[in-house]
Amino acid sequence: WDAAGYLLYCPCMGRFGNQAEHFLGALAFARALNRTLAVPPWIEYRHHRPPYTNLHVPYAEHFRLEPLLQYHRVISLEDFMEKLAPVHWPPGKRVAYCFEAAAQRSADKSSCPMKDGNPFGPFWDQFQVNFDKSELFKGISFSSAYKDHWIQRFSPSEHPVLALPGAPAQFPVLEEHRPLHKYIVWADEMVKKGEAYIHSLLVRPYVGIHLRIGSDWKNACNMLKDGTAGPHFMASPQCVGYDRSAAVPLTMDMCLPDLKEIKRALKLWVKKTEAKSVYIATDSEPYTTEIQQFFQGKIKVVSLQPEVPQIDLYVLGQSDHFIGNCVSSFTAFVKRERDVHGKPSSFFGMDHPPRLRDEF
Repeated sequence: WDAAGYLLYCPCMGRFGNQAEHFLGALAFARALNRTLAVPPWIEYRHHRPPYTNLHVPYAEHFRLEPLLQYHRVISLEDFMEKLAPVHWPPGKRVAYCFEAAAQRSADKSSCPMKDGNPFGPFWDQFQVNFDKSELFKGISFSSAYKDHWIQRFSPSEHPVLALPGAPAQFPVLEEHRPLHKYIVWADEMVKKGEAYIHSLLVRPYVGIHLRIGSDWKNACNMLKDGTAGPHFMASPQCVGYDRSAAVPLTMDMCLPDLKEIKRALKLWVKKTEAKSVYIATDSEPYTTEIQQFFQGKIKVVSLQPEVPQIDLYVLGQSDHFIGNCVSSFTAFVKRERDVHGKPSSFFGMDHPPRLRDEF
């Protein structure tokens, strides 16, 4: 049991890419407060195939827990619930912590909405957790500037387990937390699977691309067209720059590249890297045939569309050059991993992204 306290949260915003950005922020927040982070499972939304409910995938199924310890103390939430909670955080002593504004949504206006709706309810239900009382706060944020406020307001002796309804972090990930991605290390099993696909399907050098072009994305990018979204839109700071005042314009080619832009970028980078194959990860249409014809069959074009999206992330991460979608947090995961390992990346609509602080 860690006398310095624990931090628990539900990764309740968005799919994997967003959850990963929140995870980096939560890791930094746990270290700032010097609490052990209970690393939650990833939430996978299975709306289209059985069991049609959320899957909760332990962190360690995709990544190794040990490397996180080089940065800060962690325990998997599964281990925390099984080994520590029965004695140190038993039913009856489970306090929820949230902003006053969030508690306004509850019936009595003073309870944290820890389990309201999906994915909040199912997340805590997997551990049979119900909350007994709520502690509300306001006037502070999860930024490191408030570190001392948190420590004074919620001392570990009085508040051993800080359980939050969502991640104590921002989306997109703060620029200074990007380098923490070096502690996100693929599990051996994922490396084995990913490498097997690369060796059997691809010929090096290969260019990896991420096409985010599904209908939900088209709707999102239309907000750029009609001016409701500015240059800072979802994960776009990774390519327009984090400084709002100096951000470069976000174009439709960056948000929703058409086949013409996809071909243009591919032609450039396939030539530069003398690539023999192209790997396509996509949320909808892979354009495999069109791209194969475009290269007159001289380049092998592969799209796996795996059940497990992390396979795509792994293969993109290992490519000789990566072209991503600057607005997507799925691309952002790959870009951070490649930045950490000094591998080159670009974006559709932007062949030479700015250098971010974590690359210096």
